[in-house]
Amino acid sequence: MKKRALGKTGFEIAPIVFGGNVFGWTIDEKTSFEVLDAFVDHGFDAIDTADMYSVWVPGNRGGESETIIGRWLKARPGMRDRVKIFTKVGMDMRQPGKTGLSEKWILQAVEDSLSRLGIERIDLYFSHCFDPSVPQAETLGAYEKLLKAGKIRSIGASNFDAAQLSAAMDIAKAEGLPAYQVLQPEYNLYDRASYDGPLRDLCLRDGLGVIPYYALASGFLSGKYRSEADIGDSKRGDKVKSYLTPRGLKILEALDKVAERHGAKDAEVALAWLIEREGVTAPIASATKISQIESFAKAVSLDLTPQDMTELEAASAP
Repeated sequence: MKKRALGKTGFEIAPIVFGGNVFGWTIDEKTSFEVLDAFVDHGFDAIDTADMYSVWVPGNRGGESETIIGRWLKARPGMRDRVKIFTKVGMDMRQPGKTGLSEKWILQAVEDSLSRLGIERIDLYFSHCFDPSVPQAETLGAYEKLLKAGKIRSIGASNFDAAQLSAAMDIAKAEGLPAYQVLQPEYNLYDRASYDGPLRDLCLRDGLGVIPYYALASGFLSGKYRSEADIGDSKRGDKVKSYLTPRGLKILEALDKVAERHGAKDAEVALAWLIEREGVTAPIASATKISQIESFAKAVSLDLTPQDMTELEAASAP
């Protein structure tokens, strides 16, 4: 599988990143191991998680996803050398003091994540969201310490807008601090407004790697949700309802047409659009079964035509 340079991190990844938010939430440890094995067997090599996954599940404390990934790595000798591990800090862990981007919390949080993952160095460490209460120079200074200590290999920003990311880049340059090398925005055929425009322009200008999350819009772009009756007891039902709009249905119609031409599934086309889109390195996608990993592989192999891209662009234009 052809790899892509991930911004200026110095390493390359396959064009789809596994979204580890499902571990300890919608799939148990055994199933997590199975889908991760399939993911690597198909040639993929990057896994994204966060310290707070999945604190929202009753009975969880956060760190469940990292813990499952760590157990999988331990159970698979040599696997650590085959995969890149991305994780994040900054979201509320719902425990006193365990939130935000202060130097104190980052230096503790990274140790917690390393312990759960059972590794010595994180390949890509993200600020999970902008923290207005902490100077950006303080956050970047904490990352500088971790980079020098070999605890992390590179840094990224998630959920930053153009002004926040631009300010961070300016501060890094002015104060000789490490700069963010990767952005993780929400971006898919439906959710385009927050990334397309100034934020995308900034990433293209500065050569940032971009790994969008919600690549399939919480499953909506799989095409299996055409009405509220289709949602049933889906754990992402409330989010999916927001996509059941005239524009959303227009996007599904375009996906149907392109998918039919290629003998593919809607989800595969939606991922292929992201992979083909300038300003995207590799979308993040989750899977709860091996058949979905097989769809990832199909998405990578799809060769969308200019006509396909034009139709998808027209249907999804904000």
